[in-house]
Amino acid sequence: MSRLLHVLLLLSLLLLSVVLAILAVPAHAADPPPHLSELKVATWNLEWLTTRPDGDRALPQDAHPKRPEDLATLAQYAVQLNADVIAIQEVDGREVAAQVFPPAAYSIHMTRDHVVQRVGLVVRRGLPYDVNPDATALVVSGKDAGGERPGALRSGADITLHLDAGPLRILAVHMKALCERDMLTRTHRPACLTLRAQLPQLQAWIAARQQEGVAFIVLGDFNRWMDDKDQFLAGLREAAPLVRATEGRSSPCWGGERFIDHILAGGAAATWMQPATLTVLGYRETDPVWKERLSDHCPVAVRFRLPR
Repeated sequence: MSRLLHVLLLLSLLLLSVVLAILAVPAHAADPPPHLSELKVATWNLEWLTTRPDGDRALPQDAHPKRPEDLATLAQYAVQLNADVIAIQEVDGREVAAQVFPPAAYSIHMTRDHVVQRVGLVVRRGLPYDVNPDATALVVSGKDAGGERPGALRSGADITLHLDAGPLRILAVHMKALCERDMLTRTHRPACLTLRAQLPQLQAWIAARQQEGVAFIVLGDFNRWMDDKDQFLAGLREAAPLVRATEGRSSPCWGGERFIDHILAGGAAATWMQPATLTVLGYRETDPVWKERLSDHCPVAVRFRLPR
């Protein structure tokens, strides 16, 4: 009997060691990169996506929380968008983002900023990625930034997507507003001074990716038209050659407007981008009240053809 107990004990210890060894393996190590031929990438400013009550001290007077039916409508548009990676802006954390992008279908990464209008990246389940430190350098302050309060600005959300084609670094941004077209070298407007101070920080991120030789995408709400001779875009292209999906196009969102939401690609990703596939998902709701209830931005997407 004692010999039988000894054998059973050894078998139990062996089984336990096998289980512990399995648990010790990182989840992403067991999941090889998916064999994708195409990646759909989008950016979507969800305009004060929050469920805080009206009058909350963190909200300005002209900002209103989303109603449950608004969140449900946005979730339906997210299904229609059907993108693999979505940069999101003006989102009050992962919990409310999950009401638009269900966790069963998407993984949600948000910056650590302590502001309501946070930036994030939504990634389709099954696509492995690592989270990089937030691009906090974009939260500029001081005289050169027009005296901007740090809390009024947003860090960038930064991840590395692991694909068969190699690593793809993705940075989602929400740049300073109210400087859509001013020449940055000839302006004294506080908003433009802030954007001018953000430019070298974004240049540095792009230059670092170029030096690494990695494929990369920078996308989000730039709050900038970026027309042909735009100084901000020219400054970014000093850091690395970039392809812009919205080049030479105008947006049909809410009846027509210039793009301020952009998708830029550099490194190998510049050759993967298919600008002809650029799409803007317009809302079926046409009453002006829906522009505030849903968002004053429409989702902008483009496809990347991945090498095998």
